[in-house]
Amino acid sequence: MPPLPRPRRIVGVSLKMYFDLQSTLSYVRGMLQLDGDAWNARIDLFVIPDFVTLMASADILQPSSIMLGAQDAFWEDKGPYTGEVSPLVVRQAGAKIVELGHAERRAMFGETDEIAAKKAGAAARNGLIPLVCIGERTHHSIASAAVGAAIQECTPQVNSVLAAVPDDAEVILAYEPVWAIGAAQPADPDHVVNVTKELRKLAAGRSGVTRILYGGSAGPGTFAKIAEGVDGLFLGRFAHDIHNLKKVIEEVGGA
Repeated sequence: MPPLPRPRRIVGVSLKMYFDLQSTLSYVRGMLQLDGDAWNARIDLFVIPDFVTLMASADILQPSSIMLGAQDAFWEDKGPYTGEVSPLVVRQAGAKIVELGHAERRAMFGETDEIAAKKAGAAARNGLIPLVCIGERTHHSIASAAVGAAIQECTPQVNSVLAAVPDDAEVILAYEPVWAIGAAQPADPDHVVNVTKELRKLAAGRSGVTRILYGGSAGPGTFAKIAEGVDGLFLGRFAHDIHNLKKVIEEVGGA
């Protein structure tokens, strides 16, 4: 049986809470200038700003093909949930993607696989694409042990999400080894490829598109080394410089 065609490539960046309001909108305008370049026909591009700037960012990006994302959303659409953000409102504000289950959310706010899955289901229910971050917390020095441990830890994270969303819903899985976030170098390419190949098997047979990204100190040169296992990159602080982001986009789009 011939291998299934790979999904369309995708690159995105989260601004987390690094920028103020005006800096965020300036960055989004900078991204708008990248739209329509040669890579545009080959890859998707998304940006995830803070909640306060979502609607203004949506207005800026409206004439483009760049997808807007939100950094989180609650698992209920409406109700007495002070301080939470409804996935319905996130979609109405112009977002197409919602990031869920990031390692920082899990570590700082106690989010579990169950919570990430509930949020993913709510996102899909409201027409959003869940972008769920997955990854192992510890790193083994022996390569074979590291791969096995990563697969063992990530499998329930993936399965809980896939069980919570409709089979035909699009899902993005961002493989981010926790130990690689903010590190000097991304995870070893062989490690990433071996882990993501196994994780992709968990989504085999779904009718909806499942794309896998790598995140964790990713930058120029990262994608070419791991393209066998992933469909794109999820970038952090490195890409907060538009020029750096453009370099990565050109690499992924041209590889």
